[in-house]
Amino acid sequence: MRIRAFISKTISNITVFTDKIMVFLFPNTCPFCGKVSEAGICGACRAKLPYVRNPYCMRCGKPIRREEEEYCYDCSRHSHYYESGRAVWQHVSVVRPAIYQFKYHNRRIYGRAFAREMVRAYGRTIRKWQIAIIIPIPLSKSRRRKRGYNQAEILAKEIGRLMDIPVDTESLIRNKNTIPQKVMDARGRRKNLQHAFAWKGMKLQGVNVLLIDDIYTTGSTIDVAAKTVRLAGAEKVHFLTVSIGQGT
Repeated sequence: MRIRAFISKTISNITVFTDKIMVFLFPNTCPFCGKVSEAGICGACRAKLPYVRNPYCMRCGKPIRREEEEYCYDCSRHSHYYESGRAVWQHVSVVRPAIYQFKYHNRRIYGRAFAREMVRAYGRTIRKWQIAIIIPIPLSKSRRRKRGYNQAEILAKEIGRLMDIPVDTESLIRNKNTIPQKVMDARGRRKNLQHAFAWKGMKLQGVNVLLIDDIYTTGSTIDVAAKTVRLAGAEKVHFLTVSIGQGT
């Protein structure tokens, strides 16, 4: 147990040290143009980014074309284990490269700007949801070792710090290394994620939970994670992502 605790503490210290180096090398860098900006996202990029605006699906938050409709095509046909969710930007060409760099090319510093924007856009909504705990969507152990970090965890920790809400990065775990969701259709994604998550923490005792991830496409990952958290005792589960696909 002492060896395990020592290893865990060492890894934590290395992560903190690495994050400090990243902050030094990339101080408040705009994720979209690469220029140093004290605001994180520079004014020029902010002006052209595709923020999610009304009309959007009242359940998943996807942009929809007709104001008279409450739900997107998917949410009108399928029920979800989560209560509702929101995203900052539409997942289109101007947004994709920044998230890709954040997710796969060690641009962890971008997470700070993304999280601040998530709070800027939905801080009041998070308070309205009465969130008691924030949980990032976990990676499998092998994928985390390969990547070196979990981008959702970076977002969750920064949001938790800004909102003064506890963050749990240990209890929701990924049981298996699933095939990347982006190469599969909706049915394949659901099958791929069967039994993908497990809960290893204490019972949540009726609290409201906020799940954090980088991208929402079909919602399969969020939904399976929400089911797992609900089974652990959560009363309501909401989600927040950096970007989201288009609804209909």
